[in-house]
Amino acid sequence: MVLASAEIYDPKTGSFSPTGSLAPGAGTEPDSARWGHTATLLSDGRVLVAGGSPSGRGESNGAPALAGAQIYDPATGKFTATGSMSTERMQFTATLLSDGRVLVAGGCGSGNDVNASAELFDPKTGTFSPTGSMSTARCGQTATLLSNGDVLIVGGDNVLGSVVASAELFDPKTGTFSPTGSMTTARFDQTATLLSNGDVLIVGGDNDTAPGLASAEIYDPKTGKFTATGSMTTVRLGHMDFFPGCGYTATLLSNGDVLIVGGANVAGEALASAELYDPKTGKFSATGSMATARIDQTATLLSNGDVLIVGGGNNATLDLASAEFYKPKAGTFSPTGP
Repeated sequence: MVLASAEIYDPKTGSFSPTGSLAPGAGTEPDSARWGHTATLLSDGRVLVAGGSPSGRGESNGAPALAGAQIYDPATGKFTATGSMSTERMQFTATLLSDGRVLVAGGCGSGNDVNASAELFDPKTGTFSPTGSMSTARCGQTATLLSNGDVLIVGGDNVLGSVVASAELFDPKTGTFSPTGSMTTARFDQTATLLSNGDVLIVGGDNDTAPGLASAEIYDPKTGKFTATGSMTTVRLGHMDFFPGCGYTATLLSNGDVLIVGGANVAGEALASAELYDPKTGKFSATGSMATARIDQTATLLSNGDVLIVGGGNNATLDLASAEFYKPKAGTFSPTGP
């Protein structure tokens, strides 16, 4: 089921409470419920929700995509419509830039079209405007804001239906994309995490020859090159039949390690296991497992250093309402919320 509802989690009480729902759309997009959208925290504390699809996850092949966008205001607890994107998109990237604008790039359109186009959302005007296009159409790519303000776009599935190893950089000053080094392995639906030293960790994903990748690599902005690093202890698929997209999460911890959680194994079974990447050694190691196997969950670093894992689904339950904490000091997960 595709939902329009939203909730707030309070770390002080360990509980969830309902907040306003996505506002009804208009014209050709009357539905407010969506999945495959992006949610971007703006500099002023509001949240931009853009694109997605009103169709269920199991209907993702050829599903209609949305161009509409909404703003959530924590002060009022309400969603309101804002300007629409010029292009319908789902499974695209939305990246907050250093100047407060949001870069929207690539993604799949209705009928499985893949976009190379990009646009910028300006919170001051509430409108999207076109910017330079990527050199390669991409869906399922990653986008990472680098320390110098540029955005690194990596991998993805292109318009020809093949997975790419190429990467490019968006320069907000010029509004243009330029090529940078290519990955050692073609990937889509991977994760990308900005490390404490400014490098970017690329983990896992999928490609035309492997149903799931355990390998990882590092992008160095100083050299513009990717180099292989240690592999995950477990192959983690980013999808099952009813869960397209990257189904596991990668979260930078306060100590500089990266927490990898969930996903599915090669048999398509959701995983409860988790592991840690240590940038000092370039290796992954197992850590505690979740109480519940999950794929397509979210993972959020809290101010106290814990990581909040919410929702997702597994082979037994398509939609999970449960949540749990990962405590880095103990290396364990514990349930939270009702």
